[in-house]
Amino acid sequence: MDLPLAIDLARFQFAFTVSFHIVFPAFSIGLASYLAVLEGLWLATGRQVYIDTFQYWLKIFAVAFGMGVVSGIVMSYQFGTNWSVFSDKTGPVLGPLMGYEVLSAFFLEAGFLGIMLFGLKRVGKKLHFAATLMVAIGTFISAFWILSVNSWMHTPAGYAINDVGQFVPADWWAVVFNPSFPYRLVHMVLAAYLTTAFVVGAVGALHLLRNRDNRPARLMFSMAMWMAAVVAPIQIVAGDLHGLNTLEHQPAKVAAMEGHFESQEGAPLYLFGWPDMEAEETKYAIGIPKLGSLILTHDLDGAVQGLKDWPREDRPNATVLFWTFRLMVAIGFAMVGIGLWALWRRWRGTLYEPDLLHRLAIVMGPSGFVAVLAGWVTTEMGRQPWTVYGLLRTADSASPMDVPAVATSLIAFIVVYFLVFGAGVYYVLRSMNAAPHDNEPGLNEDEPVRAAGMAQAGAAGPGAPGEE
Repeated sequence: MDLPLAIDLARFQFAFTVSFHIVFPAFSIGLASYLAVLEGLWLATGRQVYIDTFQYWLKIFAVAFGMGVVSGIVMSYQFGTNWSVFSDKTGPVLGPLMGYEVLSAFFLEAGFLGIMLFGLKRVGKKLHFAATLMVAIGTFISAFWILSVNSWMHTPAGYAINDVGQFVPADWWAVVFNPSFPYRLVHMVLAAYLTTAFVVGAVGALHLLRNRDNRPARLMFSMAMWMAAVVAPIQIVAGDLHGLNTLEHQPAKVAAMEGHFESQEGAPLYLFGWPDMEAEETKYAIGIPKLGSLILTHDLDGAVQGLKDWPREDRPNATVLFWTFRLMVAIGFAMVGIGLWALWRRWRGTLYEPDLLHRLAIVMGPSGFVAVLAGWVTTEMGRQPWTVYGLLRTADSASPMDVPAVATSLIAFIVVYFLVFGAGVYYVLRSMNAAPHDNEPGLNEDEPVRAAGMAQAGAAGPGAPGEE
């Protein structure tokens, strides 16, 4: 048994499944809220374009939500198969939090999802809108609990350690509202809204290029550009506050993100470079003097710690973090730029005239997903070599594993995920390529009835009483 290699494979397997999973909740959190806004505007104004746009995106939401649920369930099994020591050590703290997510969020979503998808003409407008709101609130509550779990792993608080070495809760309020949780929650929810906005904006732009008079496409593009103009700058501020919180509680992560190996006052902001972990320096660095200290400490001559302040075995991988962090930030500023450009075009009254803005909006369509993944890699690899920061090492968290077993399961995950989720993503993209139009049909109204009828027929089987 080569445990270090097995742990690396298990880490890659978890990263692979989480990467697939995280894009769906990031989309469904924002899309559920967008659908609630659309339906609320329809009820308030009676304008047909709002319900047409609602019906268009409802079909896409149904598939994305389903893929998110399935990928999340599969991912959770790895806690038992590959990370049983981690599960045992942290279970008394993290287990209840994940249970609360199921009880308060998943049950809420599951209970109202069917009404949201199929009940518009069955239960009345107001009750249907209430169901849509419940699903949107459920997605937010789900994000609340999952981010509380993840944040506790980064900034553990409110715990004690019992006689067998397990983390146990000493103060539940401190556990849930640990020091990094509020910052992570705001940052992630805003990221979900921006991710959805740029997908919606890309679809609207695509159909405006084909037909500038398409009313649902005009609405999509307008609402998405408002979101970019308003929320993207707020996200920059939220990200800065999150970074300052990280500097306080995980300074080694920030040193890796910034490519600083030497502690210094008046540290530069490296725009480009190649952090070399072996040589302990950032090669080919191009930076702006003192700007790093100004951003991190709000002082031109502020002191910034370098990675050499920590033993080699406690340092996160600066080579990866340096670039994933910059990718996330670059996308954030690009979103701000698109939003401001759209504001200028709106002021001139040319927002819907197809040109370069619409083509760039299409290119930016997947940018939110890329930024979310880059941010996730920065966050999680920045926690290494710990699963519970400063307290439980990754190497001490794994199950006893053999390389062939982990490698086989990893290959199986890759094959199945690309087949199953590839088909789902293809369906979503095909749905987005179809033009929205007036009196947009929703999901088939008789679909649950037909499904129930088929299930009953199957249960009865041939030759059942009453059949000849």
